Amino acid sequence: MSKGVNVVKRKLAEHDNLKVVIEQSGDKFHIKESSTFRTKDIDFCLGMQFDYALADGTEVSGTWELEGETLKGKFTRKDNGKILTTTRAVMCGELVQCYNYEGVDAKRFFKKQ
Repeated sequence: MSKGVNVVKRKLAEHDNLKVVIEQSGDKFHIKESSTFRTKDIDFCLGMQFDYALADGTEVSGTWELEGETLKGKFTRKDNGKILTTTRAVMCGELVQCYNYEGVDAKRFFKKQ
């Protein structure tokens, strides 16, 4: 079993069929996440703190910054104060999302449709 992620959550994530649409207007972003389990619209401005609930219901608060062509997020879990970092970047025509939580790294790849 992977550190911090139980087997049920991993199995659900394997089959969620997540689609991500990112729209940008200056420092404002609109992200639509749609999957087998939920659809969520997220609006934020770069550098401005906002609240968000992860797919498993975990509530976090944090910010996104743009460094070159990479979105970098730093979020604090509201239940335990631990930090989740994430990046989103387009590489070789795919959106690559990387996560780090408690020393565990994960990557997710999205193909452009």
